[in-house]
Amino acid sequence: MKQFLFRFGILLICLLPYSILGQSKVFTISDGEFRQDGKIIKIHSGEMHYERIPREYWRHRLQMLKAMGMNTVATYVFWNYHEIEPGVWDFKTGNKDLAEFIRIAKSEGLYVILRPGPYACGEWEFGGYPWWLQNNPDLVIRTNNKAFLEACKTYLEHLYAEVKGLFASQGGPIIMVQVENEFGSYVSQRTDIKSSDHKDYKMAIYNLLKDTGFQAPFFTSDGTWLFEDGAVDGVLPTANGETNIDNLKKQVNKYNKGQGPYMVAEFYSGWLDHWAEPFVKIGSDEIASQTKNYLNAGVSFNYYMVHGGTNFGFTSGANYNEESDIQPDITSYDYDAPISEAGWPTSKFMAIREIMQKHTKTKLAPIPEKIPVTKYPNQVVKASMDVLSWIKKQKAIVSDQPLTFEKLGQGNGYVLYRKRFTQPISGILKIEGLRDFATVYVNGVNVGELNRVFNKYELAVTIPFSGILEILVENMGRINYGAEIVHNTKGIISPILINDYEISGGWEMYKMPMNEVPFVKNETIKIGRPVLYESTVTIEKPADTFLDMSEWGKGIVFVNGHNLGRYWKVGPQQTLYVPGCWLKSGQNSIVIYDQLNEKPQTHITFTNEPILEQLRKPEN
Repeated sequence: MKQFLFRFGILLICLLPYSILGQSKVFTISDGEFRQDGKIIKIHSGEMHYERIPREYWRHRLQMLKAMGMNTVATYVFWNYHEIEPGVWDFKTGNKDLAEFIRIAKSEGLYVILRPGPYACGEWEFGGYPWWLQNNPDLVIRTNNKAFLEACKTYLEHLYAEVKGLFASQGGPIIMVQVENEFGSYVSQRTDIKSSDHKDYKMAIYNLLKDTGFQAPFFTSDGTWLFEDGAVDGVLPTANGETNIDNLKKQVNKYNKGQGPYMVAEFYSGWLDHWAEPFVKIGSDEIASQTKNYLNAGVSFNYYMVHGGTNFGFTSGANYNEESDIQPDITSYDYDAPISEAGWPTSKFMAIREIMQKHTKTKLAPIPEKIPVTKYPNQVVKASMDVLSWIKKQKAIVSDQPLTFEKLGQGNGYVLYRKRFTQPISGILKIEGLRDFATVYVNGVNVGELNRVFNKYELAVTIPFSGILEILVENMGRINYGAEIVHNTKGIISPILINDYEISGGWEMYKMPMNEVPFVKNETIKIGRPVLYESTVTIEKPADTFLDMSEWGKGIVFVNGHNLGRYWKVGPQQTLYVPGCWLKSGQNSIVIYDQLNEKPQTHITFTNEPILEQLRKPEN
């Protein structure tokens, strides 16, 4: 027996180093510090969203981040980007392969911070929620609601299946997972909900993450003055936008048992931008100075954003304020970030890199070579097609009242609302339930536009006997932040009035989701009616470029089937970024949909520089 115990003891001693080694690989928070391999580390992170970057450029952007001196990349996961239809999931095609993005980050020597939501915000359509959740009358988003939590559970289960094995505790690069997002801010805006219900909801999300399999450490993220409602017991609270280090430490100590680690989870290196508003810029000196302060104080941080990328397609969200019922985000998510929309190092990048090089003991990675950019020659428009005639070739949905996009089973794009009048009528057309932008036609002639951005809901109309009223409505992005996120149906959501008389009966609705490139049949077009234009460009060597849309009205652009996003003459954005990886040697197809079509277009113009700060005063 003694001999057995002796041999067993020797075996334990021999195995002990392997046991310790195995445990030391786990990223932990202990004794008020972040630790890896048993050593204290500081997180120097930059946020970039794989959804906003062409897959072919993921590695380049991650290498740019590392060359700036960062050791971590943070990313949101947007639920609606992966559940593309109810019950239909896509984590593989195009930019959707999250697991591959994480593996590339690991191969570049970067940690990963995962921000799965389910609420994300991020200036993204509906804050990441799928639009069809609103069709369930029993479901209330972002609350302790059974139907909503069941939907969240399904999402998190699908997400975990993709990232399983990629957590630090499993040998992967994911070191932290966020619980919800800025929930303290939401609580402050939803005083109509009981405090106990808010608390039950955030705990339900926390428990769902753990029960699904997501690995600790977890963290929350709020303004420091909002920790009271956003923090979760046993979870590290981190701050957004906090530049006062004393305030940061005081609040983290209060909600984290009197100790750190101390982290600013959103260190704003730039800011978001809306259509019809000035492009926001934050100086390099200001960001560089604050970076020094964090480094000297031993504070970990995450630049939001280090690289913004692009809101391709219909992915941009919207805000609102007291002056405007909706503030749609522009297509570019450049964000005045250190790494530009096209992946270029800016003066801000260089200033941060210089500071980080002085702070670190090892030489930083070299700055990757700039992806080639060119200005292609102007291209002639080869075909054009009237959209109103094209859209009416499909079968209409008929209802007594106009139906919302959601009731029509459509998430984004456009819907044409059409009605024939058996008697003449003149007066003020009023659509208080417009969501969000409409061009109005009487007998096919443009008579004006209505616009939620400028709070314009009324228009004088004269409709003759047997006249036809047509209203082409665009969804400009669902609200992604604030109390109004719960009111996010699109199209026409209330009765249409003329002289306060409700216009009901016989409304025809034609769906135009524009989720595929339309075939353009060349035909005669008329000014003021929406048009599809088509051109081709022959390319020898594909390179990044920009489409100059400053002479166009309002619409979207497809290049080789990729929806580049919205343009609008009001600015401040006047160009659309065209990734060279979406071009090919030989012929390339360009299709432009212009809803306003205020003048005939004969050419498509390229440039090699973005135009993001050219604001135009809207016409009355």
